[in-house]
Amino acid sequence: MSQDGAGIDLGTSLGYLLKETSSALRTAMEEVLRPLEMSVTHYSCLELLAQRPGLSNSELARGAFVTRQTMNVLLQALERDGDVTRPARAPVGKVLPTRLTPRGRRRLERASAAVRSVEVRMLAGLTGAERSDATRILRNMIHSLRGDGA
Repeated sequence: MSQDGAGIDLGTSLGYLLKETSSALRTAMEEVLRPLEMSVTHYSCLELLAQRPGLSNSELARGAFVTRQTMNVLLQALERDGDVTRPARAPVGKVLPTRLTPRGRRRLERASAAVRSVEVRMLAGLTGAERSDATRILRNMIHSLRGDGA
């Protein structure tokens, strides 16, 4: 409990600790991506496209946790810079499938190495079993919050 007996104790609130962890992780990722002239959202978009080529603007926005409008602006910049390609017209419906270019793949390789270094630093104090437990617990929390069970 807080000092006045109302609310929650931020020092022991899992929700607050998760948010603080998320904020610290994002800050650390931004620090290693900045020299590569990339943001976390930029990196996330390239990583998603490497793993799932052809995603739409909406799918990329959901995967990177940004609005469709924000993703559209990013995709325009990535296309202008030569990191991604999109057809001028949608092959089916209104969806413009996006794909990485060779330049985008090279930039992603450097960014992925930088992001991996942050994750290694974040997990340095955990044993292999603790890492596995953390992954399982976090996945269970996500499933519970989304209402699809554990």
